[in-house]
Amino acid sequence: MAIQPLRDTKAGVLRTPDIGRTVRIAGWVARRRDHGGVIFIDVRDASGIVQVVLNPEDAPASEEVLHGLRSEYCIAVEGTVEARPAGTVNPDLPTGEVDLVASSLTVLSAADPLPFQITDRVDVDEAKRLEYRYLDLRRDKMANNLKARSRTVQAMRRVLDADEFLEVETPTLIASTPEGARDMLVPSRMRQGHFYALPQSPQLFKQMLMVAGIERYYQIARCYRDEDLRADRQLEFTQLDLEGSFWGQEDVLETLESVVCEVVKDVRGIELSRPFARLTYAESMERYGTDKPDTRFAMEIADLSAVFAGTGFKAFAGVLAGGGTIRGINAGALGLARSGLDAQVDRAIDLGAKGLVWMVVQEDGSLRSPVAKFLSDDEIVGIKRTLDAAVNDVLFIVADAPKVVGKVLGSLRLDHGQPAGHEDLNFLFVVDFPVFEETDEGGLVAAHHPFTSPHSVAEMRDNPGDALSNAYDMVLNGVELGSGSVRIHDPVVQQQVFEVLGISEEEADLRFGWFVRALRFGTPPHAGFAIGVDRFVSILQNEPNIREVIPFPKTQTGGDPLTGSPAIVDDTQLGELGLLIAPAVRAAWADESDL
Repeated sequence: MAIQPLRDTKAGVLRTPDIGRTVRIAGWVARRRDHGGVIFIDVRDASGIVQVVLNPEDAPASEEVLHGLRSEYCIAVEGTVEARPAGTVNPDLPTGEVDLVASSLTVLSAADPLPFQITDRVDVDEAKRLEYRYLDLRRDKMANNLKARSRTVQAMRRVLDADEFLEVETPTLIASTPEGARDMLVPSRMRQGHFYALPQSPQLFKQMLMVAGIERYYQIARCYRDEDLRADRQLEFTQLDLEGSFWGQEDVLETLESVVCEVVKDVRGIELSRPFARLTYAESMERYGTDKPDTRFAMEIADLSAVFAGTGFKAFAGVLAGGGTIRGINAGALGLARSGLDAQVDRAIDLGAKGLVWMVVQEDGSLRSPVAKFLSDDEIVGIKRTLDAAVNDVLFIVADAPKVVGKVLGSLRLDHGQPAGHEDLNFLFVVDFPVFEETDEGGLVAAHHPFTSPHSVAEMRDNPGDALSNAYDMVLNGVELGSGSVRIHDPVVQQQVFEVLGISEEEADLRFGWFVRALRFGTPPHAGFAIGVDRFVSILQNEPNIREVIPFPKTQTGGDPLTGSPAIVDDTQLGELGLLIAPAVRAAWADESDL
């Protein structure tokens, strides 16, 4: 006799056309209700939920089984699809017009009492959710997030495959080539005292693929960075990585638009208009105080330096004389009391400013502010005109070094204007980044990475602090989705970049010699990009934290409550790797409460 399958139909697909059919389903008990001897259970599988009717008189299972069923028991049910009685239809459930009347029920696997309810209606401590992540992922919201993640990656592959990109896997055990964040290191057993690094990105290998003649490459790449975790960062993350030979900036941006438009259409059902808006880095910093602006709302930063060019207000005059700037934003009618306005001063100081001036436009057109008495009538008129101020509007003004002013006003702008959530999607490209950034110690580091081509090699060499690069970012709702650039394909130019960065020829050869050597063998011009999959999906799903769209994430301290990692390993394993644990660290093993 042929063996019957555990199921021949998914629970969430049953509809009125199925009435009269005999079907087999399998899933989990989501809910149980006893009504006068008849038992109703909601059975859930990955497709959805259907209500199952268990009538003890029909003996679909033993009384012990029927009355022992609890939430999250895994069961199989065979029965007949019937229309729900009048008045019992559930319009909120796709299967709400039918019941499955059971003729047999088998418990496939029992479930212990649950550590929390499997429902989106109950808030559960995140540490508990991560400890039992396999249960957490049964919740509708989490299951939908993983489905959206899968659809996102499928859409990305669909566009790139159609455009004749080749999916190639690059190594995950590589030499350490720090790119800004700390590398994750892996000790070698066969060569004790030597270490692999896990890749922060496939950057050098994808460029090597261009040398190899691949021409169009992509990869859904796992990457690793040993950095402090935040809402949008994890130790390990996923990115769409792509690269193309004989490409310039426009080729990359056009491909990126195609990719994200297909994703948004698939996941959100929205047709995005193209081309996306563009801002230069300089424009973005000038207008929004950040290189990842949220342009869903206005509240742009305005320059007030000309208004105060001959001011008698000593605090402002001193800033201008010292080469600083005076700028402000109109935050609109916030309705803040004096204590709330003064709290904005504290916020500005916390962000690094020496202070902040607040002003409120009154009914008679005057400005209520602690500094109003120091301002001339022309200055008051100039402030209102420049900031397009109306009655009850709150104005924030900062006088300081340009970098500080941008940071403070950019942050206040988000504090008071940024929409909650991501119902609307506003993409833009930020282009023409600096080649280098100045460190606090006065040195230079690569603004993106040292393999980014400059607009002008001569300017980069002679005036590195002002040199611009062929680098670009994609920004969505104030979040940097990813970065890319036109790469350096000339080994001479690559060496010049190392020289500006203060990397000696010997150090460059030690760290990147294998890569620079490859550039000497007919390397084509090439360019590329990487999109953070976790960040992208979290925005599409309106999740404030990327942990909600990652199947098994780490906590903010880098720990995994599910598996207990990172964990201590025994001395035998350490000996095989040729490693010794410092006495102070070994002493701390006695107290692991912080992990």
